[in-house]
Amino acid sequence: MSRGRRFDSGNVEKLNLKKVVAILIAIIVIIMIVLIIKNLLVKGKDDGKISSTSYFTCFENDKWGVIDSKGESVINPSYQELIIIPNNKKDVFLCTYDVDYNTNSYKTKALNSKNEEIFTQYDQIEAISNNDENQNIWYDDNAIRVEKNEKYGLINLDGKEIAPTEYDEITVVEGIKNAIKVNKYGKYGVLDSEGKQILDTKYLEITAFGKDNKEGYIVKTEDGKYGIVDYLDQTVIEAKYDSIEKVHGSNLYVVTEGGEKKVINKDGESVVTTGFNNIKSISEMDTENAGIIFEKDGKYGLMDLEGNVKLDAQYDDLTEAKPGIYIAKQGDICGIIDSEKTEIVPFENNTITYNKEADIYIIEDEQYNAKILNNNYEEKISGILLDIDTEKDYIKMRVGDEYKYYNFEFEEKPASTFLTLNTLFLSKQDGKYGYVDEKGKVVVDYQYDDATEQNAQGYSAVKKDGKWGSIDSKGNLVVETIYNLDEYLQVDFVGKWHKGIDLNMNYYCQE
Repeated sequence: MSRGRRFDSGNVEKLNLKKVVAILIAIIVIIMIVLIIKNLLVKGKDDGKISSTSYFTCFENDKWGVIDSKGESVINPSYQELIIIPNNKKDVFLCTYDVDYNTNSYKTKALNSKNEEIFTQYDQIEAISNNDENQNIWYDDNAIRVEKNEKYGLINLDGKEIAPTEYDEITVVEGIKNAIKVNKYGKYGVLDSEGKQILDTKYLEITAFGKDNKEGYIVKTEDGKYGIVDYLDQTVIEAKYDSIEKVHGSNLYVVTEGGEKKVINKDGESVVTTGFNNIKSISEMDTENAGIIFEKDGKYGLMDLEGNVKLDAQYDDLTEAKPGIYIAKQGDICGIIDSEKTEIVPFENNTITYNKEADIYIIEDEQYNAKILNNNYEEKISGILLDIDTEKDYIKMRVGDEYKYYNFEFEEKPASTFLTLNTLFLSKQDGKYGYVDEKGKVVVDYQYDDATEQNAQGYSAVKKDGKWGSIDSKGNLVVETIYNLDEYLQVDFVGKWHKGIDLNMNYYCQE
């Protein structure tokens, strides 16, 4: 019985040496790749934690430079003007120099971490700055505005052109990420941060309609009328109104037409036209408890979506926490009520806020002492609220003299549960702070009067005798406790550099 051709003694083929050599080379290449990856991971680890290089603006002797995430100098402080780092994971540093304040003229250039000038083919190169609702400055972390022959375009942080230098002006849609406003021949359009055209350059004005670029835009057309378009430049509300307010929900919109302010639906039909001076908010979803918060004669009240008054305008402020539940203010005190005016939380509090992602209520007094309530309005934890991180799902509190972490079920957990990349964790004993590892073993003795958790760069700030210093990810003292930072809103270190007093500028110094 034949066992098949492969085993037929009469058909044995000679060994193909070329194939064997090719296979051996392939195996060697695979082994090399594995070793390289392993080596990179080992180099990137700090006691088992993977890290990556980041870059920060620094300030020393009245000059600006750049440091890396180890606190080492990348660009020596030598520039008179603030160096902008649009994305601290990329070594692209934008410098301004030869500034003439009399003529408002200046020069710009881009440097990399080798102090080499890059993107030299452009006359000017600048970061694209924007502001959030609290007027904090931030920068587009992918696109840079460039100028050539008095026209503007966009490149990404690798230097690739993503929008040609053909625009008369490039700015931003204020407060909105991933939305860059361009002007060509006096008409505005919108690009995203990859240079993709979102709105054609055909509008006299463009402003944000909501809190992000997906909620669309209020646009002004050539006839001077306002409408709303979505992210695909499709009409949501016809451009025929004198103005449109940034208030919407449940497919309702607030517009002014012929001098009359009113609430309309998506078909342009009037829904509410009387009984108010202004509309503050509309429930996001059209549900049984959805409502419209209106203002009349300086007081706030509530209507349903047909305009029927549910709560008379008698409150000094009224904010929807969720449909049918409202945080109300009378004089200087706050409470929580429902749409039937039932008092759920008494009017005896300084401030009350609602965190939608965590589904919790925060009550704070004038000394920032906080009570955290669950969605049944039961007090679960109290102390000074330091942070609510909805990405890592924790609440950080200062309870007495201790820092404590809780999940959103209000269970106290060790910091290591949430700060999974940290090597050290803040601990307190006998009134002093120290650091332990993830197993609770003491690494830094309890000797400090105050301290902070380890930051993303692996450094912690420590305070002794009224002065601050820093330690590294292994607990080694990096800088002695020599800095008086009592006036600083945030104490943070990268190596020997501490964060500057102006948080909006996001820089580090040694002064």
